Amino acid sequence: MAILRFKALELVDQRKPQAVVTSDERRSDSFGKNVFNLDAMRATMPGEYFKKLQAAIKQGSPVERSVADAVASAMKTWAMAKGATHYTHWFQPLTGSTAEKHDSFFDLNSDGRPVENFKGSALVQQEPDASSFPNGGIRNTFEARGYTAWDPTSPAFIIETAGAKTLCIPTIFVAYTGEALDYKAPLLKSLAALEQAAVDVCQYFDKDVNRVSTTLGIEQEYFIVDKALFDARPDLVMTGRTLFGHAPAKGQQLEDHYFGSIPSRVHAFMLDFEEESNRLGIPLRTRHNEVAPNQFECAPTFEDANLAVDHNQLLMDIMDRVAEKHNLKVLLHEKPFSGVNGSGKHNNWAMSTDTGVNLLAPGRRPKENLQFLAFFITTIKAVHRYGDLLRASIASASNDHRLGANEAPPAIMSVFVGSQLNSVLDELERTAKLPLDKGDNIYLKLGIDKIPAILLDNTDRNRTSPFAFTGNKFEFRAVGSSANCSSSMTVLNTIVADQLIEFKNSVDALIEQGKKKEVAIVEVLREYVISSKNIRFEGNGYSDEWKEEAASRGLSNIPTTPQALDALVREDAADLFARHNIFSHVELHARHDILLEEYMKKIQIESRVMGDLAVNHIIPTAVAYQTKLITNVRGLRELGLDDELSQVTVDTIKAISRHISTIKTQVDEMVNARKVANKIEDTRERAIAYCDTVKTHFDTIRRSVDKLELMVADEDWPLVKYRELLFRH
Repeated sequence: MAILRFKALELVDQRKPQAVVTSDERRSDSFGKNVFNLDAMRATMPGEYFKKLQAAIKQGSPVERSVADAVASAMKTWAMAKGATHYTHWFQPLTGSTAEKHDSFFDLNSDGRPVENFKGSALVQQEPDASSFPNGGIRNTFEARGYTAWDPTSPAFIIETAGAKTLCIPTIFVAYTGEALDYKAPLLKSLAALEQAAVDVCQYFDKDVNRVSTTLGIEQEYFIVDKALFDARPDLVMTGRTLFGHAPAKGQQLEDHYFGSIPSRVHAFMLDFEEESNRLGIPLRTRHNEVAPNQFECAPTFEDANLAVDHNQLLMDIMDRVAEKHNLKVLLHEKPFSGVNGSGKHNNWAMSTDTGVNLLAPGRRPKENLQFLAFFITTIKAVHRYGDLLRASIASASNDHRLGANEAPPAIMSVFVGSQLNSVLDELERTAKLPLDKGDNIYLKLGIDKIPAILLDNTDRNRTSPFAFTGNKFEFRAVGSSANCSSSMTVLNTIVADQLIEFKNSVDALIEQGKKKEVAIVEVLREYVISSKNIRFEGNGYSDEWKEEAASRGLSNIPTTPQALDALVREDAADLFARHNIFSHVELHARHDILLEEYMKKIQIESRVMGDLAVNHIIPTAVAYQTKLITNVRGLRELGLDDELSQVTVDTIKAISRHISTIKTQVDEMVNARKVANKIEDTRERAIAYCDTVKTHFDTIRRSVDKLELMVADEDWPLVKYRELLFRH
């Protein structure tokens, strides 16, 4: 292993930035060139069918068979003209990554003659094996049938890999019996539910609003390491994170990496994946160094939420493939290195009307501000009511390492709105008690007219808050860097839709009692402000004081995934999702089971890798070095030099022995704990056992291994060190 480490370091020293061939076109001209977008459809489809397709997409109605045939024919013509030979339904199973099965356009007709063929039936539906993907017991191995179904709201695109071009068609993935087996289907349902609820509320303020779209901007953080160094770390290869590694003398404490000059090799990689992303219609706008060494971030402009999620999934794949060309490796794990910042995926979420209004942006007139407050306060109320569901939506073995680690929000769900909006809400709570006389201007009376239109720049940011208002959007900061954002967005969309429906029902009931519409709206909003006040927090989410205060407020603090996931299958959550047709009880319990299994398996893999490295690499290295020291002491004594230096070496030998003993004892106990956990039949109890008994040995084993790293000679140490992983590029 030590030889492998030094060979890897030699390779790194020889690396040069890869030359990147960029297009002479402006980004705006090449944007979306490999996407079957509106322009491509309009150019290749008969006008009648193009209009029918657009109408179906806007109305959310099924696409007619004749229209599907026309789309398939146009799509094939367009794709083949660009060199594509195959097509695939591109879907997002519950593995966390994307999946695809390629089929060739090549076929034989009834006469046995070769043709290129792609019909509407192949566009609309395909049949991959459903039993081989996570399904939570929905499908048995002998019941393999499942279906992928075309999502016409997300355009098809062409991916080139190793010179081969494939037409990728975004789809949902469902079981033969109709249950969703993916992330996209529930997301689409939640978007539809939120749109309908939001349109109904918008009617109070603007009768011209017919549609409300959910917009999303996903910031992507990641680490970059040289591929040779990555390959020399079995823990990185197998688990995505370093299970061992002593902190280097210099980490991120000087904060000199943040927004600094981008290293040349990484800059070339960024330029390369941005070029490909641009051709695939991913509107990347931002790139920069993040806080930790070798940590970076990219971010797109806002898009429709469904498309934004698809683009983020595609982006992660593009980054991984392009990095290979540059002899680099992208690390998307939430905490690949101990002691430095982890990586998140900030989800910037808002709602916009078809009249061009951002519903989470204050307006210039009192009426617009009342509309803003309706959606703003209702969202806060939803988070207060279903905070545990939001926590469950971002729960994973990898994100547990990041939450609350002085770099990411804590596991306590809270909402930050800024001092100015806090004052507005407090004022609404107080002044709504004032009686309104006939002829009173409700906006003036309640101070709603005083909300400044420039609020966007008057709201500070709070990086310790998991759910923060940032001027014209909410930023859900707790989502992990490797996550599929559909999970958190499905929950957020659903809880806000549910609260908007309840809001409208309450307002309508007051109006029926004879109250003026504006008065009814304010009364309900005031009740929401009062009842959800505990979720608002403006202070330091990392502090111990906040943990105590949150507990006194009745807010949950669930730091580990198995317990956090309980919120998914509580009766109120099951009723919520069933009420809006997002998840049936069967689907919800299946996902709960899948997430528990995933957690358990990840901890199990980490445990196995840790045991292997500790017993087969670290201990032999330590013993060999210890033997060298023993030989040295023996030689000193033979020469009559049994002095202070000899005693120091003896103390080191004893310390090494203690660490070796600790490692061996802890690994044995960890293996035994794993064996006991594996015999537990109940999935939840088994996951908890892995969390509470197996994982508890990790830190102790690591502590001794990291101490040995400081004792053993550098030339003998088998694992690539942190200073090499974080500062060699």
